[in-house]
Amino acid sequence: MSSAQLEIQLIACLVAIACAIPGTFLVLRKMAMISDAISHSILPGIVIGFFITQDLNSPLLILLAALTGILTVFLVEYIQKTGLVKEDTAIGLVFPALFSIGVIMIAKNANDVHLDVDAVLLGELAFAPFDRLIISGADVGPKSLWIIGTILAITVGLLFAFFKELKISTFDAGLAASLGFSPVAIHYGLMTVSSVTTVGAFDAVGAILVVALMIAPAATAYLLTNELKRMLIYAICFGVCSAISGYWVAHWLDASIAGSITTMLGILFLAVYLFAPNKGVIAVLYREKQQRTEVSLLTFLLHLKNHTDERERHVNHLNEHINWQKVRSKSVLDLALKNNMILLDNNIVSLTEKGEAFTSKAINYIITNKDAQIEDMKDDFFLFRG
Repeated sequence: MSSAQLEIQLIACLVAIACAIPGTFLVLRKMAMISDAISHSILPGIVIGFFITQDLNSPLLILLAALTGILTVFLVEYIQKTGLVKEDTAIGLVFPALFSIGVIMIAKNANDVHLDVDAVLLGELAFAPFDRLIISGADVGPKSLWIIGTILAITVGLLFAFFKELKISTFDAGLAASLGFSPVAIHYGLMTVSSVTTVGAFDAVGAILVVALMIAPAATAYLLTNELKRMLIYAICFGVCSAISGYWVAHWLDASIAGSITTMLGILFLAVYLFAPNKGVIAVLYREKQQRTEVSLLTFLLHLKNHTDERERHVNHLNEHINWQKVRSKSVLDLALKNNMILLDNNIVSLTEKGEAFTSKAINYIITNKDAQIEDMKDDFFLFRG
């Protein structure tokens, strides 16, 4: 592996970590799309900073771009608070307007600057190692590495310093205010960090990958855990894994590195979306099927308790009496037998002592309008689930 390859992967990993931290809080605050707005609307700040300094490497560009990002958030919230439009509409109004202003400023005052898809949307990590930082004649590495590394160090420091405030204000702004924290200050502090991170990563990876690295790892982690610290760790791990695997996919396919990383993020999210143990699509479908079977079992037991006539409790008449398909009747019967709820004698079904106790308790909950407690009761009685 060459030094350039190592540097590209290191930059990608640092960007992934720097984006995952604010991205986790944006996802929890249901503000995921604000990162997309910031990534586009910072262009006027970058252009104004360049016009002032005539230097693309000036820290003033990052400062003005961050201020533009905060302005974007302020305008979105101001428009939303009018009650005339919703947040997604406000975002759709603000960021195209600011981005267009930046493009017009470039066209009128710097029309010799070439804006293409790679520069504005995708970025190109492959070129990052060629832009070196020289100090006293010594080459200390790519500029992007130092910029994003500095931003990451500041972000991590702020995370440790204000973790409690961020956590409380994210989940309960009213409680944060009552404890003496300022939810507004914390909110705009988070937006500032998001803006600065976006600007720092913009030149190396582009707007699309910044948004993907902010939202996709956090959204993936959210499907796996409800604990904030664990969600942060998962988001960072997902971002780093996607960055490294995306680079090697791009190397193998001779394709865009940023595009490949974004693709890996999408594949990872899809895998977790389908197979997550609790929130995944397959787990949800299985749980719904299980609940339907358990409801059918409860219906079956109630039928047995309310009918003493052997004809009513004969296996061959279950489909007729409860209006079930034959397949469901068999599965419910098997589940009842496994849980020792019923006895079968010459195809006549009767409740066991355990079945009687379960059914009586269920009837009591239904009569007292406490149906929700039946779910907890199942854990006490069921050895096998549907």
